[in-house]
Amino acid sequence: MSEAGTPMQRPATRAARLSVIEQILLSHIITSQSQLSGILSDEGIDVTQATLSRDLDEINAMKTRLADGRIAYTVGDRAVHLSAGIGDKAEQQMAKVLGGLVTSVASARNLIVVHTPSGAAQYVASVIDKQPIDGVLGTIAGDDTVMVICSDDDIASDRSQWLLSIASKS
Repeated sequence: MSEAGTPMQRPATRAARLSVIEQILLSHIITSQSQLSGILSDEGIDVTQATLSRDLDEINAMKTRLADGRIAYTVGDRAVHLSAGIGDKAEQQMAKVLGGLVTSVASARNLIVVHTPSGAAQYVASVIDKQPIDGVLGTIAGDDTVMVICSDDDIASDRSQWLLSIASKS
């Protein structure tokens, strides 16, 4: 954030603070508000925990499970690519259901094909539809196959990997 020797000068405004917080989240792995508060303090920005919490909400920061298992604050595209944005508890609930019912996952363009044992596809589709998964528009279920419709090809690829990892957790 600052050049060697001289810290960058910023106006003491809310907008400037929000911009700094967003830049920190994009360039660092931040696992707690106290860690973020320390970095902000190093930048010459002192903020209370309550204000920091409101600021994180304002910039739509979310806690996301990283590939290494840690949970960190993320914003923007980084959040979309690291997680489906549904939260840890919902992800754990999905893992319990999908772990015993998903036999394979593949993506093709903006679609994901999920195979299940015979008779389980409608239940799996219902579990997926009940979560507000970023980039997932909806599902169509047959007897043993679920088609998940995503907003674009990249989202489908990311979500198929995410669904596979969720199904592998149990």
